[in-house]
This record gives sequence, structure tokens and C-alpha cells, in this order.
Amino acid sequence: MTDKSYKDWDSMSDKALTEHIGAFVRHHRMAQNKTQGVLASEAAISRSTLSLLERGETVTIGTLIQVLRVLDQLQVLSAFEVRETVSPLALAKLQRKKRRRASGTSVRKNRINKKTDW
Repeated sequence: MTDKSYKDWDSMSDKALTEHIGAFVRHHRMAQNKTQGVLASEAAISRSTLSLLERGETVTIGTLIQVLRVLDQLQVLSAFEVRETVSPLALAKLQRKKRRRASGTSVRKNRINKKTDW
């Protein structure tokens, strides 16, 4: 594929993945015209920690979250959203338990037992 947005994430090494994250952070920092010192100060981390992150070195997830929050990029965490899914077998079992038609008996009983003022 020639699409630049396509990445074969599974074939990338851990080092390549952390470098990719670092490049993402650096790109958005530069797009907002912030120096490492300014961003680090706003994220309440040291400039050297931010430098490590941008170079693809290991930092804590907490540090990454702080930096993403300051860069207004927390939406990337939506990739970690857990969605409940129903297996086809469980769905079939649920469908079997659903009523397929109304019997109408309870409506008839209510009409017969209901007293009127006439």
C-alpha cells in the first residue's frame, strides 16, 4: 500500500512504536509553536523527560497523558475504548427468547373483569 497513514503496527518493534509516538508529540508541539521547555512546564514534567519522549525513549503512561492533555490530543486514547460485543451464538439465544406474536389473552381478561358504571 502506498497510503502514508497505513502502518503495519504488528510488524513494528517496540522501539519503532515509541519513536512513532515521540514523532507524534513533537509534530503537535511544533504545530502549536511551543518549545520543549514551555510544553514541559505546562505538563508539569521536566524538559529532559519531554525530550526522552520525543526521541522515543521509555517514559511513563502518566507522562504521556499529561503531554497529550496539554497538546489537546487526548482523543487518540479513544483507540483504547472497550466496546461490549455480543457473540453470534449469544445473539441467536436472545432472539429465540423474544416473543414472536401477542397472545391477546390478558387484554380479553381485563375487558371481561372490568366493571363499568352502566
